Order: sequence, then structure tokens, then C-alpha cells
Amino acid sequence: MSGLIPKPASFEARAGEFVLDADTEITASDAAASVARRLQADLAAATGFALPVGGGVPTRAGIALEIDPDSPAEGFRLEVAPGGVRIAGGSAAGLFYGAMAFRQQLGPDAFRRAALPGRRWRAEASVTVDAPRFAWRGFLLDVARSFRPKHEVLRLIDLLALHRVNVLQLHLTDDQGWRMQIHRYPRLTEVGAWRPESQLGHGPKSTLDGRPAGGFYTHDELREIVAYAAERHIEVVPEIETPGHVRAALAAYPELGVTGGPRDVWTRYGINDDVLNTEESTVEFFRNVLDEVMEVFPSRYIGVGGDEARKTQWAADPRSQQLMAERGLETPNELQAWFVRQLDAHLTAAGRRLYGWDEVLEGPLDPGATIASWRGIRGAQVAAARGHDVVLCPDDFAYLDYPQSDAAAEPIPVGTVQTIRDVYDYEPLPADAAEALRRHLLGVQANAWSEHMDTASRVDYMVFPRLAAFAEVAWSAPGKDWPDFSSRLDGQLAIYDAIGVAYRPLSGPNPWQQRPGVPGVPRDKADRQAELAALTADLLE
Repeated sequence: MSGLIPKPASFEARAGEFVLDADTEITASDAAASVARRLQADLAAATGFALPVGGGVPTRAGIALEIDPDSPAEGFRLEVAPGGVRIAGGSAAGLFYGAMAFRQQLGPDAFRRAALPGRRWRAEASVTVDAPRFAWRGFLLDVARSFRPKHEVLRLIDLLALHRVNVLQLHLTDDQGWRMQIHRYPRLTEVGAWRPESQLGHGPKSTLDGRPAGGFYTHDELREIVAYAAERHIEVVPEIETPGHVRAALAAYPELGVTGGPRDVWTRYGINDDVLNTEESTVEFFRNVLDEVMEVFPSRYIGVGGDEARKTQWAADPRSQQLMAERGLETPNELQAWFVRQLDAHLTAAGRRLYGWDEVLEGPLDPGATIASWRGIRGAQVAAARGHDVVLCPDDFAYLDYPQSDAAAEPIPVGTVQTIRDVYDYEPLPADAAEALRRHLLGVQANAWSEHMDTASRVDYMVFPRLAAFAEVAWSAPGKDWPDFSSRLDGQLAIYDAIGVAYRPLSGPNPWQQRPGVPGVPRDKADRQAELAALTADLLE
């Protein structure tokens, strides 16, 4: 049986094996050439073989890639036989996933960056036919709280590609930092990208670490990230937070806020009261920001946040109340919805789609917006009933910064426990799911918020191997078999070892992965679900 993760739709073992050696060649049709070159580069690095790429029909046992218009767009058929390997995909993306499956069948060493001596490269004869369940298989990386330099993002993209993830949402701005260069407003990174220190731990016993932190990406660095991801068939979706989580922007341009006066980049985590004012000049400021974002990111979707925006400043501010009256708005929720609609109209006029958290449903919203439902399933149900496309990323399943067990050794436990099995067992579309949700559900997304992930190894520890379980939810056909998944997981861990992923062992954290003495705030899952239900109770279909 195939040991692949994510589990393929169909796998048939056959007799014999294919041996890859120094004489192996890769052939590809013109439409498949880019994927063939990607496969050549990856396998040549691992094996030390040249693996030349050409057109036409292989003259000996080799690897052939071609587009099959009869296959699903992201689907593939991988045939491994003693006489050669054939990979056919419904598109370049499908071919890429078929090539990835072939690398997995060659074994963990196929993912190394240099050849090791004495390796025999073989894959058992088989036929694998596969296609994804969901079109949106996303992962959010928060680079605002803890900045991750470009080379770490590129490495993560390779790991996402291994798991057939096809969307990377970059959370670029928040209270703790602004990470994208904006030429028109240089202080956003000159001031907003840096803070003097960061919160250490969580809750009332947390302290400050006294260590300066910051960083940002230039336009060219982000273009490089986008191009690198595109070669691996991953769309990068940028997110610029509004109208809350904006302390870094207010530190750079205080006139954007409600109360005025100087602000610093926030060194604490959580939610504060600072929000943008809703003057026309502030709306224009963010239209201009989004114009530069769209210049760099070709993605169809542009994130504008909308989550956890407290309305206390608007409620207490005479000028905000005046603006509400002039616009015929009665509540602060309607004021947020007005602000979001201005950005939505701007993005729509540019041929893009607004992507926002489910709080943007708390007021009227144009139907073209796409909703990320993080506060349980209620936001997804309401959004779908109103005609919005939906991505499910509920925090009781998809938040990979939450602790992986309730053991005392887990580092900085914040949120509810999400074991690898909790992630694996999640079913986005249960039998009683409404038809509107089935029609509008684009897919699922795992989120990694980085308050307590300040190094690449911390990201590795929190994300892997839970991302393997997420991959089966996002890609594989419904129907869970935990013993089967567990039996395949050892092979995935071996691939992680070959790549050098500092994942969490299944038995618990290694001593050097623990953070003794750094406080956290664990939550009871039932209590959290009740809290989220209360927060979304006012959302009406």
C-alpha cells in the first residue's frame, strides 16, 4: 500500500521496480517542460545525476511528463514500471503533484540537497491516481508578530509544496510590526517595522524580553517569494490588517488613529483598543497601500483583516459619531462594515477579491468578498447563506500555534490543545452541512500565529507534523482511518529528518524544545467553543 501523505485517491501496487541511475533522462511536452525542469533540479541535487531534460519519446527507461486534458486540473496519474515512469497531469499543477509523489516513492533521501554515497534509487512499480478534495488548501504564516526572513519563507514554501498546500497567506501587518515596504509611505517600515522588545510568555505572569525585534520585506523580496511559490504552484495571498490590529501603522502615522498623538509599535500581544479613524483621508491612505500591494502580489485574493477590531474608541469619539450620522450609520459595527466596503470596492475595481475574517460579516458586505471563518463554523454558515465563498480555518482545528498536548513540557501553551489526531479527525463538511456551505466552501486553511514562534525551529516545532494531518483533511477524500495514517506518518517523519525539519516528536518535546519557566495560558476546548459561539451568535443569515 502507498505510504504517501496525503493519502492518494487510488494506489495499485504492481510487480517490479524502476531504478533511477546516471543514464536516466527526463522527457516532457512543451506544456510540461517547467515541471520537468523543477523535477530535474530537485532530483539532481539529491542523487548527483544529471537527468537531462528533452522532448519526444524516451529512448530507454526514463521519466516522461505530459499534460492530460482529461484529468482534473490538479489531478495526476503516476505510473511506475521497470521500463520507465510516466506522469500525466490535468495541468502543470497536477503534474507537479505527481512529480512530488514520485519523489516520495523514491524515499526520504530524494529530499536532500546533496547526494550521499552508496544510495540506490528505486521506486516500486505502481499506479497512483489522485486529485484534491478542496481547491483552497491554505496555510497562514504570521510574519508581523515575529518576522521571518526571506530565506526561511522560501524553505517553508518547499515544505508546503510537499504537503500539496497551494495557498500561502502572509499576515504582513499587525500591532507588533509592519512588514511590507510601501514606497508612498516609507515610515510604515522605517518606524512600524521595529519594536524595542517583545512579550515573553502569555498571561498576567508574562514579562518583556528586552530584545529589539523587527524587519521587513522589500518589493523585490516579496516578488521573489511570489515567483518561488508560483513555481511550486502556491498562490501567495497578502494580508494588510484593518481597521484594528494597526498599532504599527499608527506608530508611523498617528493621524490615522482616532485619538491622535504618538503611538509606539506594541510590545505586548493580545488585543488593544486602537483602531483606524474612518476619515476619507484614511480610506485613501489604505487604497494607496493596497495599490502597491497589488503591484507586487498578482493573487486574486487580497486580505484586509477585519478581525478583533474593538469599537470603544469609535463609540467614545465625537468625530466618529459625526461621521456615522453623516453616512446614515447607527452602530460601530456598521462603521466597520462601511470602511471594509470602501476597500472592497477598490479591490473589485482592480479585478481582485477582498478576503477577510468572519467579523466583516457583522455589517452589510458586498457579495464578492470571500470569508475566512475562524470563530468556529458559524461565520462560514452565515457567509455561505449570504452568497460569499468561504475558507474554513476554525481555531479549534486549524491553529497550529496552539499546544499539541496538555503535558507540562509543552512550550508556552496558549489556547486549546490540538493534537495531531485532533487535526486529522476534523471534517469540514459533515453529513448535515447545509447545501449553501457545500456550494461556497473553497477549502480549508491552517493558521500559524507567531507570538511565541520567534525562530524557524519554533515554527517547525509547532507546525510539523500536524501539517501532515492537515494535508489529509485538505487533499484526501473523506473517510478517516487513524491507524492507516499513523502507519504512513513514519515515512513522512523520515522525509522531515532528511530535509532537517525540527518537528515535534510524537512522544513529546525534546528537552531543547521546551521553554521551562515561560508562562502560557491554556484553555479548555469546551469553554473556548462556547465563547466563540457567543461571539458569533449575533451573525444572522
